Amino acid sequence: MLEKAGIYHCMRKSAWEKTQEEIFKERAEVLGRAGEALAAALSEVDRIDRLIVESLRTAGERPGLEALAEINGEIRRYNRAREYAELRYYYLIVTREAMGFRRHKAVEEVYRIPPKRKYL
Repeated sequence: MLEKAGIYHCMRKSAWEKTQEEIFKERAEVLGRAGEALAAALSEVDRIDRLIVESLRTAGERPGLEALAEINGEIRRYNRAREYAELRYYYLIVTREAMGFRRHKAVEEVYRIPPKRKYL
Protein backbone atom coordinates (compact mmCIF):
# COMPACT_ATOMS: atom_id res chain seq x y z
CA MET A 1 0.00 0.00 0.00
CA LEU A 2 2.80 2.44 0.86
CA GLU A 3 4.48 1.55 -2.37
CA LYS A 4 1.36 2.48 -4.36
CA ALA A 5 1.02 5.74 -2.45
CA GLY A 6 4.64 6.61 -3.28
CA ILE A 7 4.10 5.95 -6.97
CA TYR A 8 0.90 7.99 -6.94
CA HIS A 9 2.70 10.85 -5.24
CA CYS A 10 5.47 10.78 -7.86
CA MET A 11 2.94 10.87 -10.70
CA ARG A 12 1.08 13.90 -9.36
CA LYS A 13 2.59 17.23 -10.24
CA SER A 14 2.68 20.13 -7.86
CA ALA A 15 1.38 23.53 -8.91
CA TRP A 16 4.99 24.71 -9.17
CA GLU A 17 5.91 21.79 -11.48
CA LYS A 18 2.85 22.46 -13.67
CA THR A 19 3.76 26.14 -13.89
CA GLN A 20 7.36 25.31 -14.79
CA GLU A 21 6.13 22.93 -17.47
CA GLU A 22 3.83 25.61 -18.93
CA ILE A 23 6.65 28.16 -18.93
CA PHE A 24 8.95 25.70 -20.68
CA LYS A 25 6.25 24.96 -23.27
CA GLU A 26 5.70 28.68 -23.91
CA ARG A 27 9.43 29.27 -24.31
CA ALA A 28 9.65 26.43 -26.83
CA GLU A 29 6.70 27.85 -28.78
CA VAL A 30 8.21 31.35 -28.85
CA LEU A 31 11.52 29.99 -30.13
CA GLY A 32 9.68 27.86 -32.66
CA ARG A 33 7.71 30.82 -34.00
CA ALA A 34 10.87 32.95 -34.23
CA GLY A 35 12.63 30.17 -36.14
CA GLU A 36 9.65 29.65 -38.45
CA ALA A 37 9.45 33.39 -39.21
CA LEU A 38 13.14 33.43 -40.08
CA ALA A 39 12.84 30.30 -42.22
CA ALA A 40 9.90 31.85 -44.11
CA ALA A 41 11.86 35.07 -44.66
CA LEU A 42 14.87 33.13 -45.98
CA SER A 43 12.58 31.10 -48.22
CA GLU A 44 11.30 34.34 -49.77
CA VAL A 45 14.88 35.54 -50.32
CA ASP A 46 15.66 32.24 -52.04
CA ARG A 47 12.53 32.46 -54.21
CA ILE A 48 13.44 35.97 -55.40
CA ASP A 49 17.04 34.87 -55.99
CA ARG A 50 15.81 32.11 -58.30
CA LEU A 51 13.77 34.71 -60.23
CA ILE A 52 16.87 36.85 -60.62
CA VAL A 53 18.94 33.91 -61.86
CA GLU A 54 16.20 33.02 -64.36
CA SER A 55 15.93 36.65 -65.50
CA LEU A 56 19.69 36.82 -66.00
CA ARG A 57 19.60 33.58 -67.96
CA THR A 58 16.90 34.86 -70.30
CA ALA A 59 18.10 38.49 -70.48
CA GLY A 60 19.71 37.87 -73.85
CA GLU A 61 16.28 37.14 -75.30
CA ARG A 62 15.08 40.60 -74.21
CA PRO A 63 18.02 42.95 -74.61
CA GLY A 64 17.81 46.57 -73.58
CA LEU A 65 17.08 48.81 -70.70
CA GLU A 66 13.70 47.22 -69.99
CA ALA A 67 15.27 43.87 -69.12
CA LEU A 68 17.94 45.60 -67.05
CA ALA A 69 15.31 47.61 -65.15
CA GLU A 70 13.31 44.44 -64.50
CA ILE A 71 16.35 42.61 -63.14
CA ASN A 72 17.34 45.58 -60.97
CA GLY A 73 13.78 45.68 -59.64
CA GLU A 74 14.10 42.03 -58.63
CA ILE A 75 17.47 42.76 -57.03
CA ARG A 76 15.84 45.58 -55.04
CA ARG A 77 13.12 43.15 -53.85
CA TYR A 78 15.79 40.58 -53.00
CA ASN A 79 17.81 43.06 -50.92
CA ARG A 80 14.69 44.20 -49.05
CA ALA A 81 13.67 40.61 -48.36
CA ARG A 82 17.23 39.89 -47.22
CA GLU A 83 17.11 42.84 -44.80
CA TYR A 84 13.84 41.50 -43.40
CA ALA A 85 15.46 38.08 -42.96
CA GLU A 86 18.36 39.76 -41.13
CA LEU A 87 15.86 41.42 -38.80
CA ARG A 88 14.15 38.07 -38.15
CA TYR A 89 17.56 36.54 -37.44
CA TYR A 90 18.27 39.32 -34.96
CA TYR A 91 14.91 38.70 -33.25
CA LEU A 92 15.69 35.00 -32.96
CA ILE A 93 19.09 35.68 -31.39
CA VAL A 94 17.62 38.25 -28.97
CA THR A 95 14.90 35.78 -27.99
CA ARG A 96 17.48 33.07 -27.38
CA GLU A 97 19.62 35.46 -25.34
CA ALA A 98 16.60 36.46 -23.23
CA MET A 99 16.01 32.77 -22.51
CA GLY A 100 19.58 32.25 -21.38
CA PHE A 101 21.08 30.73 -24.52
CA ARG A 102 24.49 32.23 -25.13
CA ARG A 103 25.87 30.09 -27.92
CA HIS A 104 24.34 30.45 -31.35
CA LYS A 105 26.68 28.46 -33.60
CA ALA A 106 23.96 26.00 -34.59
CA VAL A 107 21.61 28.89 -35.44
CA GLU A 108 24.33 30.49 -37.56
CA GLU A 109 24.85 27.23 -39.45
CA VAL A 110 21.15 26.52 -40.06
CA TYR A 111 20.02 30.06 -40.88
CA ARG A 112 22.61 31.56 -43.19
CA ILE A 113 21.82 35.03 -44.48
CA PRO A 114 23.01 35.34 -48.07
CA PRO A 115 25.02 38.37 -49.18
CA LYS A 116 23.41 41.46 -50.72
CA ARG A 117 23.14 41.57 -54.47
CA LYS A 118 24.61 44.45 -56.44
CA TYR A 119 22.60 46.23 -59.08
CA LEU A 120 23.51 45.77 -62.72
